[in-house]
Amino acid sequence: MMRNLRRAVRRAYRGSVDLSHPARSPLGSAVVNCAVYVDGVRQQDDGPVEEALRRVRKLGGGAFVWIGLHEPTEAEFAGLAELFGLHRLAVEDAVTAHQRPKVVPYDDTLFAVFKTCRYVEHEELTATSEVVDTGELMVFTGADFVITVRHGMNGSLGPLREALECEREQLTKGPSAVLHALVDQVVDGYVEVADAIQSDLDAVETAVFAENAGRGDAGRIYQLKRELLELKRAVAPLDRPLQKLAGEAMPSVDAEVRPYFRDVADHLLRTTEQITSFDGLLDSILQAHLAQVTVAQNEDMRKITAWAAIVAVPTMVCGIYGMNFDHMPELHWRYGYFMALGLMALACFVIHRGFRRNGWL
Repeated sequence: MMRNLRRAVRRAYRGSVDLSHPARSPLGSAVVNCAVYVDGVRQQDDGPVEEALRRVRKLGGGAFVWIGLHEPTEAEFAGLAELFGLHRLAVEDAVTAHQRPKVVPYDDTLFAVFKTCRYVEHEELTATSEVVDTGELMVFTGADFVITVRHGMNGSLGPLREALECEREQLTKGPSAVLHALVDQVVDGYVEVADAIQSDLDAVETAVFAENAGRGDAGRIYQLKRELLELKRAVAPLDRPLQKLAGEAMPSVDAEVRPYFRDVADHLLRTTEQITSFDGLLDSILQAHLAQVTVAQNEDMRKITAWAAIVAVPTMVCGIYGMNFDHMPELHWRYGYFMALGLMALACFVIHRGFRRNGWL
């Protein structure tokens, strides 16, 4: 019941995909948003990217443009790369994706890669359940621009953009404030996924130690470990880039924003420790499950051995009296047959009682 309640709370507070933003481009275009900000205020007459950049550079300090793209092709991104003077290697990483989290300075431009994560809801964890869905978020920041490139269906930036637009004071810090908000949302996603996995971990642990525990729980444990490993691959490599953002002078990163990156790094560290503890607990649960399976197999073997010993007594008696000899005890006695049956039944009963007393049956 508690697990269902947690799932309902997660669904209620999960950020929705922003499909009604006024700057949404028509379907088929990689550019999903292009907005100009002056002194922390969004300008209403957003136009093409070239016009937005021209306006920003004409206004000078305090103005920047934020362009959002979703899975652009090399041809779609080529024009932006030339317009903003982006490095060829960074552009290649942004288009092809499948990169490790990193922060790389290129002259006066900063290129950052983050892994986004989303918890996949499921009624019951099985050996084939998908638990963690990952995507990628690439960010280019310069003195007067922010370019975000998303890969995957999770990590929508519409709600984040609207939340930032309500914090004018923070948005006046320029592209570095946007970069902090992006990485903060990414790490918050890690925290939510880790908390959700806690529910699956509790369910697996309860099932393994239940009285009627099944022997097929190993598949569920291995599946959860694989999904946890996928989350760990997204979370662990981000530690070093965050430390660089918090402690080193980086292009387009305001010194006033660095303490905010340290706070995000602390959240990431706690999440990393939580994931590590989950992994260790899963190892312990798996070992306990395998031990239970071994104990159950030993109990089965004892029962089989006990019944084999019981069956061996009548088999032995029948084998002896099945020999072709003329002079055998009680062979021609009228009640010999009944005596042999009674003797076999009595012996089986005594052996059965002995095994029951010792816990073998």
